[in-house]
Amino acid sequence: MTSPASPIVFRLASRLDEIGFSDIVNIRNRIMKLRAAGETVHQFEGGEPYMQTPDFVKDAMTRALSDNKTRYAPSSGISELRSAIAEKVRAKNNIPAEAGDVIVVNGGMQGLFGAFQSVVNPGDEVIVFSPFWTPIKDLIAYSQGKTVLVPTDEARDDGFEKTLARYATERTRAVYYNTPQNPTGVVFTRDEALAVSRFAQERDLIVFADEAYEDLVYDGEHFSIASIDGMFERTITLFTLSKSYAMTGWRLGYAVAAEPWMTGMRKTTLYSSNGVSTPTQWAALAAFTTQSDMLETNRRAYQERRDIMSAGLNDLGLLCETPAGAFYAFPDVTRVSADSRAAAEILLERAQVATVPGVVFGPHGEGHLRFSFSTSIENIEAGLDSLRRNL
Repeated sequence: MTSPASPIVFRLASRLDEIGFSDIVNIRNRIMKLRAAGETVHQFEGGEPYMQTPDFVKDAMTRALSDNKTRYAPSSGISELRSAIAEKVRAKNNIPAEAGDVIVVNGGMQGLFGAFQSVVNPGDEVIVFSPFWTPIKDLIAYSQGKTVLVPTDEARDDGFEKTLARYATERTRAVYYNTPQNPTGVVFTRDEALAVSRFAQERDLIVFADEAYEDLVYDGEHFSIASIDGMFERTITLFTLSKSYAMTGWRLGYAVAAEPWMTGMRKTTLYSSNGVSTPTQWAALAAFTTQSDMLETNRRAYQERRDIMSAGLNDLGLLCETPAGAFYAFPDVTRVSADSRAAAEILLERAQVATVPGVVFGPHGEGHLRFSFSTSIENIEAGLDSLRRNL
């Protein structure tokens, strides 16, 4: 007869104590149940491109399989792809990287995971502009660090260096710098990047630059903070093919960094996934080397959707600043309810419109809802019409 295990044995490692699951996944699961029951739901909760992966990427995958390019690749990525990425970031992002400063990872998430694991020690504080993409606090917690939230509006109103100085302590180790931002669509300007860079260099901090939405900027410009003098050495820049090339399910991203950060990224990748699927990397190479107007065509299509969504929400009294980038609108919904979870429930029940409560993105998101306009124009118009009739 076996004796029962003690509670001490059957307990998860303490590093997982502060880590939760995504609220957005829970919302998506509920919507799937509603749709399975035959309900009509206007879905604006997602964070996925609405278009399909380009044919030239899919064709490259087919060729890679036919050519038996299916064996182990170097855990940092095939050399052809790393070289193409380095060329891209030099030309497009003005980041002075060589192939040795590039690692291919399984989506932006693995890149972020490796970056935080490579930099953050237990007790270190990481400054995060808020509202923020929710997994960031869990990635920091997994590193046994502490998230320090800095309201983006406060930084823009009072000045970045002055605001950051109010929140920094002797434990501050790094800044998470996301532009364009999820969920607000804020695009940090060149002057704002310069201010953050001055602060980072004066305080000797590391910067995690999350540029997942770099190709979706409608107002202003995308500016990579690692391109500033003195910043490449202290910045880990994270990119993904998910948003630019509609490759969410392909799980492909890349990180750009100097030493010692690249060694950390290589170690975390080696001992988590040991690299990225080989044929997938050959498909990614086609994304970087095929001449196409796809990125600009898609950007214009998103901008059209943004304009329809923003105008429609403002007409409904859901005041919404026009997002400068990404594919989300983040209106103030306090006229529906000051509690964003309650507001999301009201919209879903009354108008069959699915959104994400702003509080999911931190306390500075309360009173707002995130609407994704990465969907068909028909769905945007139908959802807005349902809101007009039912709110």
